[in-house]
Amino acid sequence: MELKINDRIIGDAHPLFFIAEAGVNHNGSIDLAKELVNIATEAGADAVKFQTFKTANIITPDAPKSSYHVETTGDDNTQSWFNLLKTQEMSRDMHVKLIDYCKMKKIIFLSTPYDEESVDLLEELNVPAFKIASTDTSNIPLLRYIARKGRPMIISTAMATMQEVEDAVIAVRDEELKDIAVLQCTGNYPAKLSDSNLRVMETYKQKLNCIVGYSDHTPDLINPVAATAMGAKIYEKHFTIDKSLPGPDHIMSLEPEKLKQTVKAIRATEQALGSSEKQVLEGEKENRVKLRKSIVANVDINKDEIIHKDMIAVKRPGSGIPPADMDTIIGKKVAIDIPSGTVITFDMINGQ
Repeated sequence: MELKINDRIIGDAHPLFFIAEAGVNHNGSIDLAKELVNIATEAGADAVKFQTFKTANIITPDAPKSSYHVETTGDDNTQSWFNLLKTQEMSRDMHVKLIDYCKMKKIIFLSTPYDEESVDLLEELNVPAFKIASTDTSNIPLLRYIARKGRPMIISTAMATMQEVEDAVIAVRDEELKDIAVLQCTGNYPAKLSDSNLRVMETYKQKLNCIVGYSDHTPDLINPVAATAMGAKIYEKHFTIDKSLPGPDHIMSLEPEKLKQTVKAIRATEQALGSSEKQVLEGEKENRVKLRKSIVANVDINKDEIIHKDMIAVKRPGSGIPPADMDTIIGKKVAIDIPSGTVITFDMINGQ
């Protein structure tokens, strides 16, 4: 299974695709957004992702804030959720400038669309893939609309039942889109480590037959390592310039140094995973000889004597006949005198 985003191939035989989730942490500022692009690039992310929406298209004026948003931005008497989202919209011009800036920085620009108008804008701007937020996992009409654009889709699945995830994938495939990845995610901010349920990725891979990954809302560094080791091929993590900035998501986002550490941990894990082929590595060859054992003469053995088990022992180094071949030389004559302590090789044995 593989899918391609720009020049990056995502799949089992390829490096993990890391999405640095800027989200709405630009606070409506193009300068802050560009700085987020810089941070993502310096951290080694493959893509930096924002969010594209028209507030009036996705929320009613009196929709209540979640407890998480109340904690981070105050209650509705302070600022309504509708008005909060209005401050986080990105204009078409801001999109264009950010896409151009990402091209200059050689990082892939992605954005999550939350409504059909935003999907059309991202298509017009030739964004190479669509990332679906967990809030729209069950929004089948929107999923079908996006799938008809024919570009790879990455679907997050927080707050969803397995049936809802399966329905989402079926809907997308019904539109004849095959390039799908599904990300396990937990819809708490921040999420508890014990709620990560990374094994859900295995279920997705088996039942959905698709590329899997993890969208991480935990503050810990263990999940990047564990998810990579378990086969995640896409990883997403929120980040910010400064956790103390105003806005709903800064407080649960990684600051620049932590983002670097996360990407570094993933790349180190990939190195440690290495190849599935068991082989003697170049760096092991010297120790293979010096640390392994061979059959050695335990006494002086004269030419033409027949080897008995009590004449030999197993000792280092491993430059002679391996212990696994002991039965092949017992009962054979020796071709030369073999002093006690000598490592025995096959050319010392008649008929070998």
